[in-house]
Amino acid sequence: MATNSSQVAERAAGTEAAPQQDRPRQREIALRPPVDVYEDGEGLTLQADMPGVSKDRLDVRVEGDTLVVEGKVQLDMPENAAALYADIRSSIYRRSFQLSSELETDNIQANLKDGVLQLRIPKRPELRPRRIEVVNS
Repeated sequence: MATNSSQVAERAAGTEAAPQQDRPRQREIALRPPVDVYEDGEGLTLQADMPGVSKDRLDVRVEGDTLVVEGKVQLDMPENAAALYADIRSSIYRRSFQLSSELETDNIQANLKDGVLQLRIPKRPELRPRRIEVVNS
């Protein structure tokens, strides 16, 4: 993971999901998807591996200075079939990050392709590097 720690920091968010309807007392543990964070002069790029999550089951939001990424896995099973064994027992991904005030949270771009969520968060224009042209006098 390559990033400037002043730009984004992972939040210590709860890892439990809301109770499922068929198990009202038991809470499902959310998986933490692996995330790579890259920084360049224009902003940050976050890439989260979330296999099995479709666009309609993905929730990306900013709450104050916190970026929250949640997704629910859709496992297609044949009718009248039940899983005998599963390596992954949770069907929910969740990560949250605290964002720096240097970032433009109103202009976040999101793309989901082949189970990889890519978020592009630009820096505020006044903080982006700019080239100054020198003229002959």
